[in-house]
Amino acid sequence: MPVRLATLSLLILYPIAWFAPLMRAGLLPIFGLSEISVITGLQSLWRSDVFLALVVTAFALFAPYLKTIGLALVQWQLLDPRVQPVLHILGKLAMADIFLIALYITLAKGISYATIETAWGLYLFTGCILVSFLLGHLTETKMKQHMID
Repeated sequence: MPVRLATLSLLILYPIAWFAPLMRAGLLPIFGLSEISVITGLQSLWRSDVFLALVVTAFALFAPYLKTIGLALVQWQLLDPRVQPVLHILGKLAMADIFLIALYITLAKGISYATIETAWGLYLFTGCILVSFLLGHLTETKMKQHMID
């Protein structure tokens, strides 16, 4: 039951993480810093590059959320456990956006005129992805044990 509740809590935590500030960025600290969240980043991306925005939306929003919904359905025995490999792939796709965010922060810090500060939303979003991986692994292990018993 704790694994099921943790999985359901991710359905609430993901949307919070999408709107939470991932970082604060700006040109030189004297001009002030703008907070950037997954949603504000996507809004900006939709204005400049629709194809890239579509890909990032799929990785940042749909992949982790669909994986979590699928995982919850498997845990509540409303979806066949044989779907686990697909959920595992969705989890890997979701982790790709954490890598991209880390890469952008690293690149931006290399620019001497830019100031980048990580914010609590980055840790929340990363935590949601990692907890989702852990819950997926625990669910898969439990399902295999039930098949053996």
